[in-house]
Amino acid sequence: MKYLLLVHHDETAFALLSEATQGQMLAESVQLTHALDAAGHYVHASPLHPAGTAAIVRVRDGKALVTDGPFMETKEQLAGYFLIEADTRAEAVAIAARIPGARIGTVELRQVRDIAGLPHKQR
Repeated sequence: MKYLLLVHHDETAFALLSEATQGQMLAESVQLTHALDAAGHYVHASPLHPAGTAAIVRVRDGKALVTDGPFMETKEQLAGYFLIEADTRAEAVAIAARIPGARIGTVELRQVRDIAGLPHKQR
């Protein structure tokens, strides 16, 4: 089963961390991806640019409406994600607990639905 692990944290609080701490967290995340890959769990992972660079797209009456971010008042923003393979939810939770961002924010765990007819390309 595939799980999407959405890493949320407060961008302002993260920016206040020393560059060394930020770099260490990134290095730990990269190490984690290699460990997950070696164990057969890794599919993809990446940090995201700050919420202020985001856009929201809605279609109303056939017209696309685009709102530039930041677009909502929240204490935590989506900071990145891991897409993993896990045999059970408990295994996915154990992997989520290893993500460095969980120490300063939260990791939302969502099982990915398999939909027939979707292309399955590896990049």
